[in-house]
Amino acid sequence: MANPNNYPQLDVIAVGAHPDDVEIACGGTLAKLAKQGYKVGIVDLTDGEPTPGSSGPEQRKAEAKAAAEAIGAQVRVILDLPNRRLFDSFESRVALAKEFRKYRPKIVIGFGDKTPMASPDHWQAMLITDAAVFYSRLSKWEEHFDYLPVHNIAAQLYFRLAFEPQTLGGFMSHFTVDISDTLETKIASIRHYASQFPPAKEHVFDRIRGAALIAGSASGFHAGETFVCTKPLGVKDLVKTVLP
Repeated sequence: MANPNNYPQLDVIAVGAHPDDVEIACGGTLAKLAKQGYKVGIVDLTDGEPTPGSSGPEQRKAEAKAAAEAIGAQVRVILDLPNRRLFDSFESRVALAKEFRKYRPKIVIGFGDKTPMASPDHWQAMLITDAAVFYSRLSKWEEHFDYLPVHNIAAQLYFRLAFEPQTLGGFMSHFTVDISDTLETKIASIRHYASQFPPAKEHVFDRIRGAALIAGSASGFHAGETFVCTKPLGVKDLVKTVLP
């Protein structure tokens, strides 16, 4: 039986299919949250192996550890689900829900759509994350979750990779986080993935930076990252919310 008291409670968990997904999508926001004193965690559903340019799982795990430290994440978990063969299944849902029950986040951030011409694991990761948020709060099923107590996640957000459109159709509540002061931290964290971004792929960093500048400028910031709230956002102070 797992004991949640053995794990730190986190404010936010971001979920990716592979190490580097989270850094590319919302590394600036996670770094900003860490600077603000919030406890941040990352869960990768797979170790990203096999992949061209990598010597193996140990290299990918070492890169992920260094990237998480650069951002200021308190926890990084890499699940043992299969890269390239990641599918939404009962087992994968339970594996992620266990992490939510251990670390008890208030907010979960993950993929919000398909990524055409990129890994189909991303879409499966969205399905798994959606289900795991729900599974985290299911009672009378304790035997599937190592008897960890139920945990209700207060909010779920979707991110987009820096290479994808910033908005998602069908959702009303898009918002942008100001990462002007953490953009360089985001870039530095991604550079730890030397196996994925060798010198021949230096142009990728220009694209990531450019996407952040475009997202930020639309909201009056130097740089930003855009998210979708799965439910309409409500405000109690209109002036403080809409003014910079």
